[in-house]
Amino acid sequence: MAPVLAVSGGQYWSETAMLVMDMQKDFVDPAMGSSGLLAPGEAIVPAVAEAVAVARQRGIFIIWVVREHDPYGRDVELFRRHFYSSGKLGPAVKGSEGADMADGLIVEEGDYKLVKTRFSAFFATHLDSVLKTSGIKNLVIVGVQIPNCVRQTVYDAVALDYEKVTVITDATAAATPEIHSSNIRDMKNIGVETPTLEEWRL
Repeated sequence: MAPVLAVSGGQYWSETAMLVMDMQKDFVDPAMGSSGLLAPGEAIVPAVAEAVAVARQRGIFIIWVVREHDPYGRDVELFRRHFYSSGKLGPAVKGSEGADMADGLIVEEGDYKLVKTRFSAFFATHLDSVLKTSGIKNLVIVGVQIPNCVRQTVYDAVALDYEKVTVITDATAAATPEIHSSNIRDMKNIGVETPTLEEWRL
């Protein structure tokens, strides 16, 4: 908690960014019929929206981390390329409805959208540069899904020496509660804060 105590609340939040991970229709909206759907993701949309609202009130820099893929899958991981073969529309193709944010989640003026093509938001992107040049020292992470994009982004943030990394537990999701809890435990064991939304908003 040292970073919080060292500065005033306003200054602390001005040095904090929220990463909203992959909250796109293809990943959280069953109506899309996407092969990339994470079924429990739909349930956390209201919590993510609330977390974003709290972040806006605090003046936190909001970054929407999304996937936007080539329609032929040439920029996706090798193990996923079959989803884009034979004329199929794979998950989160750039310009498709499935790549849009889930209903209720709105990118506003002053927010930042970062496109990634791998699990970590830091891998082969300019995220670290954007954060450092914006004076960001602390990260709050929400979205999907815990064992892949959230976890890899968290571990990279820790490796890059961000002072405080927080994952809001009930504004994240995984395929099962067991997967979710075990990954939260692993992240907590490397110093990541893991509050609920209610705890974080206090």
